[in-house]
Amino acid sequence: MVHYNNKQVVFLGQPTHFPIVGEHLGVQTVQVNSDLKENDILLRNLYVSVDPYLRGRMADNKNAHIPGFQLGKPFSSAGVSEVIQSRNPAFPIGAIVMGITNWEESSHVPAAAASQFKVLEDARESKFPLRYCIGALGNASFTAYGSLKRIGQPTKGETLFVSAASGAVGQIAGQLAKLWGLKVVGSAGTDEKVEFLLKELKFDAAFNYKKGSILENLRKCAPQGIDIYFDNTGGEALEAALDVMNIHGRVIACGHISAYNGQEPYGIRNMVQVIGKRITIRGFVVIDFEKEERANFRREVSEHLLRGDIVYKEDIIEGLDEAPAAFVGQLRGERFGKVIIKIADL
Repeated sequence: MVHYNNKQVVFLGQPTHFPIVGEHLGVQTVQVNSDLKENDILLRNLYVSVDPYLRGRMADNKNAHIPGFQLGKPFSSAGVSEVIQSRNPAFPIGAIVMGITNWEESSHVPAAAASQFKVLEDARESKFPLRYCIGALGNASFTAYGSLKRIGQPTKGETLFVSAASGAVGQIAGQLAKLWGLKVVGSAGTDEKVEFLLKELKFDAAFNYKKGSILENLRKCAPQGIDIYFDNTGGEALEAALDVMNIHGRVIACGHISAYNGQEPYGIRNMVQVIGKRITIRGFVVIDFEKEERANFRREVSEHLLRGDIVYKEDIIEGLDEAPAAFVGQLRGERFGKVIIKIADL
């Protein structure tokens, strides 16, 4: 029996507000058995995705659509890995795989769990960086594409408002809308991010939601009203969007980060607007559009990336030691772009 040291980011306790590094999550090194049973695989993990929804997995929510983290066990999210040992013919040594990956240096994956990983054919020869599998061409971007297309039902000439517009989902939603002929307004939490939206992503208008009234800023940026609201935050931004929304407007309920960390829920005071304006509000999870739109997304967004039509802002964190602080920083709005932990080089 062979053992090796394995660094991990583990779940330590349920936070009631913002997680605290060392109290609610932290880094530890454990001994792992590398002896494989039939159909087991051993992975060397390369990249894992950092996403706001992971905060929900730290809560005791039995009705959640994704299981919560277990105390003392590693965080996990979408990741990219290399197979370094295998007793499973579907996963040859050297194969690059993607799946729900533990935040650790190596993962001994038992046979029962191996099937959730997908071999990325020709990954080493791809025109895109390997991390794009969980970034520009990953679920965050597909979230933007599928929901904007299916729920937003955009029409050329309409106006889209995106909150948290410089994040992993928001930046793609806004740029796709521009490519599809819409006017785009975005909000973000720093002047640097607002400048990025205007100068790099070519949004028509943008504002810092921490400066002044969200409602007044949105009215100035969209004097003719908005037709679609891509909601990543909930709270005051949602209330403002309902006030400014045109008749038959659509709200894409993607995220609710304003309430993820124990803050007192913001009471939306103008829900009556939904009736008079005949507004549609719809929530979703990313798999809702899998069959209909995944292939379209991959083809269309790949072409836009290769042509340079889409700019993709990444925030790459080097090493697992920095991962807990990076996750908490994302929840506080301190990170910029799609946050990815780089664990190792290929």
